[in-house]
Amino acid sequence: MQYKKPEYFAGIERFIDEYKDMNGGASPSMKVIARGVGLSEGTVCKYLKVMREKGIVECEGHRHITTRRSRGDAQGSFQAPVVGTIACGLPILAEENIEEYVQLPVSLFGKGEFYVLRAKGDSMIDAGIDDRDLVVVRQQNTADYNQIVVALIEDEATLKRYRPEADRVILHAENPEFEDIIVDSCAIQGVAVKVIKDLT
Repeated sequence: MQYKKPEYFAGIERFIDEYKDMNGGASPSMKVIARGVGLSEGTVCKYLKVMREKGIVECEGHRHITTRRSRGDAQGSFQAPVVGTIACGLPILAEENIEEYVQLPVSLFGKGEFYVLRAKGDSMIDAGIDDRDLVVVRQQNTADYNQIVVALIEDEATLKRYRPEADRVILHAENPEFEDIIVDSCAIQGVAVKVIKDLT
């Protein structure tokens, strides 16, 4: 089975963070990483090189690896991946390819798992979300009534206000020209916490 490289990147980064937590901040060797994530040493070496180029890790030799989390803890900021486009109109296929990383302050967002999606369409303009804006999302699978969420409907994701009722879920558009999406249920992929305006 062929896996996307970003999925391996996330697994390698997570393994390094967990290893450092359990070993007083010491970085794992290439051999330990390979054994921990189920890849060959050569493949891990190749992936770490790409991860370094993307800013996911910083490596000094083979035994001192700094991840985004450890850099963020030290600097009061962290990097969140921009992972594709989210529909602000009709749902579109969710994309999981990391395009780039954006630096976000811990003081503003707090701790947690975050990712960033690029808005597409204009169904959320009355909530201040325009086409091509970046939406910072806290990764979680629950949401409160009326929060703006990333909702997964079958294999498609959309950004809407979450209004659950007893026997259905209303995904409300913030534009009177768009109809609400009404479904029996949906999976919450995260809650929008900030909009970074597109100035291009």
